[in-house]
This record gives sequence, structure tokens and C-alpha cells, in this order.
Amino acid sequence: MSDPMSGSVDGPAGGRGSGPADGPAGGPAGGPAEGSGSRPPLEGAIRLPDGRWVRGRGLRNPLPGGAVPGFGLYLGSGRLRRRHEDGLRWPHEWIDWPDFLLPRDRDLAIRRIGALHERAGAGEAVEVACGGGVGRTGTVVACLAVLSGLDPADAVAWTRAHHHPRAVETPWQRRWVVAFPRG
Repeated sequence: MSDPMSGSVDGPAGGRGSGPADGPAGGPAGGPAEGSGSRPPLEGAIRLPDGRWVRGRGLRNPLPGGAVPGFGLYLGSGRLRRRHEDGLRWPHEWIDWPDFLLPRDRDLAIRRIGALHERAGAGEAVEVACGGGVGRTGTVVACLAVLSGLDPADAVAWTRAHHHPRAVETPWQRRWVVAFPRG
């Protein structure tokens, strides 16, 4: 199943966004965003509403095949960071973000999510990941959708349709997305 708004397609075993896009970028102005191409730069990437690509994944899962990210934004506590830091051999940053909760430093998180969106707009192969790839990662994907022009009230549903059906797991994560600054 494909979605012309997102350009994502179901991949193997029902995964999202692992095949080539088959629809328009669907950016807010009706055209593709700068840095958007017709094929995802990373295996498993999804196309945001403005045409930019981002891969959301769980660090506990094996690294998908293909190209490695040009940049990664990782979400977790010190324990998750210590467990995975050595395997991240590309430029990256962390946001201190406990599982099922919100980032410890709201302003830093907003800046880093905005910077990730800009990198994606410049055509860089970017990913965002937490331990499981659902709650915190889904929250950031929803925030990226807001930065892409999607109404915050629709961002959680869009993320659940395009990233993971249980994305943005907690009520406070959902409220954080709705309150996320549009940039």
C-alpha cells in the first residue's frame, strides 16, 4: 500500500518506507521540499509531508542494510547511550530522553529536532532512533511532521499511519507534539 502524500510504501513484512516512492512529495506548497528525491536515501526512511526523508528506528534492532546515515539524532538516557554509542560511527547527537517520558531539556530537544529537519531538507541522509523506535522516535517523527507543515492536531495520526501504529505512546508525548513550535 502506498500513500501519495508521504511517498512511503509498505516494505517487506509490512514495514513502512523501505521501497521507492511512488507519489508526489506533497509539500505544504504542493511541491517537493529542497533536498527531497524520489528515492529514500536510507533503507526504511519515510517521506515527511514536505517531501523530506527521515528514517525512524529502534537501536535494539539491527542496523538496516544499505547506506549509513549522514547524521543521527538519538533519544535516550545515559544507559542507552553507553550501550549503543560505540556502534554509531557517523556524526550524531543525543537528547537525554527517558523511556515513556519527555526530554529532560525541552529547549535543547526543540533545537535538535529543528536542526534534524534542516539537515533532511538539505538532502542529508538522517535518522532518529530510541531503544524500541516507537514512543520517543515516533514523538520526534510527529514533531518533524509539524515542522513540515502538518497541523499539530493531525501529526500523531499521520505518524501512526506512516511510521508505526503505536507511535507516540503516552498522553504527555501526544500533548508535547500538539504544543511543538511550528518553527
